[in-house]
Amino acid sequence: MWQRLSFRTQLFLPLGLSFLAALAMSGVLLQTFATGQLADENEPGRRSARTIAGALNNTLSASNDPQKALDAFVHSLGTSSDIQFRPAETGSTPPPKDSLRGLHSVPQWFVDLIAIPDMDAASPVIIDGRRVGDLVFVPDLSADLFEKWIGFLALTSLIAVLMVLTGTISYLFAGSALRPLHNLGVGLTRIRRGDYATPIPVAGPPEIRQSCEEANALAATLAQLSRDNRELLHRLVSLQDDERRDLARELHDELGPLLFSIRAGTTALIETAPPSGNLGNATQEVMRSVEALQQTNRRILDRLRPLYIEELGLESSVQTLLQNFRRQAPQVALTATFAPDLDGIAGPLAQTVYRLIQEALTNVLRHAGASHAHVQATIAGSALTIEIADDGGGFPAGNVFGRGLTGMHERVRALSGSLSLLRADERTYVRCRLPVPESRSTP
Repeated sequence: MWQRLSFRTQLFLPLGLSFLAALAMSGVLLQTFATGQLADENEPGRRSARTIAGALNNTLSASNDPQKALDAFVHSLGTSSDIQFRPAETGSTPPPKDSLRGLHSVPQWFVDLIAIPDMDAASPVIIDGRRVGDLVFVPDLSADLFEKWIGFLALTSLIAVLMVLTGTISYLFAGSALRPLHNLGVGLTRIRRGDYATPIPVAGPPEIRQSCEEANALAATLAQLSRDNRELLHRLVSLQDDERRDLARELHDELGPLLFSIRAGTTALIETAPPSGNLGNATQEVMRSVEALQQTNRRILDRLRPLYIEELGLESSVQTLLQNFRRQAPQVALTATFAPDLDGIAGPLAQTVYRLIQEALTNVLRHAGASHAHVQATIAGSALTIEIADDGGGFPAGNVFGRGLTGMHERVRALSGSLSLLRADERTYVRCRLPVPESRSTP
């Protein structure tokens, strides 16, 4: 639970709880020590009340008219004195707390919070051996309580000010610390997605600054490795194309003339052979085999090196590829949409587009079991997008990229593009995005 809280919450919550604990502790300490402090502050008054009561009893015992002397003493006390005379017929002495109900500047809850000590210091007044009343000490605690209330307010205000000040400082500190961390996290996300060009702002404490600098250095290293990998892939693709071109040339220059020679010899044999007999059937079978070999040789040559791209352009070559697919798979309804300026694509980019469409249609023919397929190639700005969609069964689980598409993925990466397979709405999509150079016809 604690780990799910934000950094600011984890920082502010202990601070707030510590301030609240300090406020509660101050209340507990006030309640604990206020009672003893009030008792100590009023102890001299209690002793004075007992001393005055003893002196008054001695005076009354020696007086000829004790009652008159008592009345004169009571009159001299007045109503504002802490020492009061309570006649015996008035009953028990009221507790000191009853005299605090008139406090208006101190809240009653604060008065109830403090444990008021027992201030009852009643001393009996005796006349002729008879108790006529008590001399009691009833202190006025309003000033003491007001003093403690002011101290409590000062302490509470100090804690509140410290809480606000500390919270503000912590908020600003958290912002200054979290902002570089946020930038670092966003930068690492960009690096994970392959964006190595945008540097991470170097800011914050030294530890975070060092992390940002290390992340930028890592991005620079990954960018160099990515460039090296693309160059290596480009060289590998170029070597593969060169090898395929050499192999196609060998098949065309060596196998082609041999098949033509066999066909010419078979034709001559057919013309010189008698019209009847087993020789005629055999030569016809040889002729059919030679024709099949020639067709197979042309298909192999077409897969090894599509010569139509250089001669007819990319769109015408792809249209030829689609026509061959329709002849091989008449059960699949194949449609296509191409950009008007597709013939402006040439060189390795054109070969990659052709190979991608060729490989995707081959997979549709061999594995998809589809009834409809659609090929689309569009150019928007500096990006070329190719999409081949079909309504077949999709790719087997755990075999997203087969050997053919793996090779196409390497080709696409060599051109700084992206290749993805998607399955949505019971359709399979092969999508490729390739950057288009400024000069599209540059080989």
